[in-house]
Amino acid sequence: MRTAYSVETVRTAERELMARLPEGALMQRAAAGLAAACAELLGRVAGRVYGSRVVLLVGSGDNGGDALYAGARLARRGAGVTAVLLTPERAHAGGLAAFRRAGGRVAADGDGERLVERADLVVDGIVGIGGRGGLRAEAVPLAAAAGRSRAAVVAVDLPSGVDADTGEVRGEAVRADLTVTFGTHKPGLLVDPAREYAGSVRLVDIGLPLPHDAAELEALQHADVARLLPVPGAESDKYRRGVVGIAAGSARYPGAAVLAVSGALRGGAGAVRYVGPAGDAVIARFPETLVSDQGPKRAGRVQAWVVGPGAGDDAGTVAEVLGAEVPVLIDADGLRLADAEAVRGRAAPTLMTPHAGEAAALLGVSREEVERARLASARELAGRYGATVLLKGSTTVVAAAGGKGPVRVNATGTSWLATAGSGDVLSGLAGSLLAAGLSAVDAGSVGAYLHGLAGRLSAAGAPVGAHDVAEAVPVAWRDVRGVVGGRG
Repeated sequence: MRTAYSVETVRTAERELMARLPEGALMQRAAAGLAAACAELLGRVAGRVYGSRVVLLVGSGDNGGDALYAGARLARRGAGVTAVLLTPERAHAGGLAAFRRAGGRVAADGDGERLVERADLVVDGIVGIGGRGGLRAEAVPLAAAAGRSRAAVVAVDLPSGVDADTGEVRGEAVRADLTVTFGTHKPGLLVDPAREYAGSVRLVDIGLPLPHDAAELEALQHADVARLLPVPGAESDKYRRGVVGIAAGSARYPGAAVLAVSGALRGGAGAVRYVGPAGDAVIARFPETLVSDQGPKRAGRVQAWVVGPGAGDDAGTVAEVLGAEVPVLIDADGLRLADAEAVRGRAAPTLMTPHAGEAAALLGVSREEVERARLASARELAGRYGATVLLKGSTTVVAAAGGKGPVRVNATGTSWLATAGSGDVLSGLAGSLLAAGLSAVDAGSVGAYLHGLAGRLSAAGAPVGAHDVAEAVPVAWRDVRGVVGGRG
């Protein structure tokens, strides 16, 4: 599992480690990893390190020191390295001395933009992880020049101008091709909008003593998802595997019901019960579905419910499902129709799955505010409703009920998933995982992981429909488990 820690936790770990190491040793570890990554990238973009043109954008403090020490290493390998000092009087003294001894030169005043535009590689060491807000005025032209140039841009620890803890970008920021981060990932590297500025991310281990239970973010990997996937045993039957109920669709939106059922059938539960007005459409497409028109209370036993996709104005069904004593996933119209007090009063787990617009309506803020502060928005919703919240988007985030503890973040998706009905498939898939016995956090994060991977596999760089995504879920499932030929 990939984890990310807050700036405060990282700073504490750095102080603890530095107390045990010779002075400057920690910065040298970071600089060595940064220089190695830069040399590798130069080999790809310039064909060599020797004779290449490297420009360091150097701010004050340790971030600039990392850049200067790394620049010294590149200069000793024959690169032509120039440092643009944004605040010369506050540049890291030891790093600057080492840089000059290695043959690096300092740019003259006013020469920075021209040098950046002619560089093969630009190293962004302007602002460290403690920076807040966008770039200061003197750095904006340099960042713009880097964006115009053909140079590869490497950010030191994280792109300058983005918020390390929240992933927010409030103003101008550097756009990197590669971010070399030290000790641990920072939350802003894993969640949009900051993630878009980071490019590829390389983690350099510098030995930070980080407590696992202090992580701010968690990102599941294949191995983590494989361990969580429900797999039937020899004694399993369809009821022991779990039954998921789908209360969705309407006369106007029967397709939402069909798509939610399509996701549920591929989510690990042993059976799917459908309740609603789209029974004929569902049974025509999926004859294995158990269809009822008697309402949720009379549909038969289920281990979890999904309610809301395409429900229109059927507030009665939403209220009936919320009264059930099993886990419930609320999506789409269900989010608008659900009574907040009824959600907060539930004893069984609740998983809410809004997109940014729905989250904004629930929070009473603009969509732009939710998209700018995805972590804070998901935590706020989880706190208000006492429910686990899966906030959909370019990076999906899952906050546990109450909003405390690490947030799960998922980036397996593709922009092609922004298509009608895709969310209905996800709701059915995650609801099925709930019925199969996963917790709300695990069902949401595993469902998002599989859904995103299925989107990538089905799209393969081209437009894709929601039904294609559903049909690719078993392929994604096998890919995660490493199953060859469908066995196991």
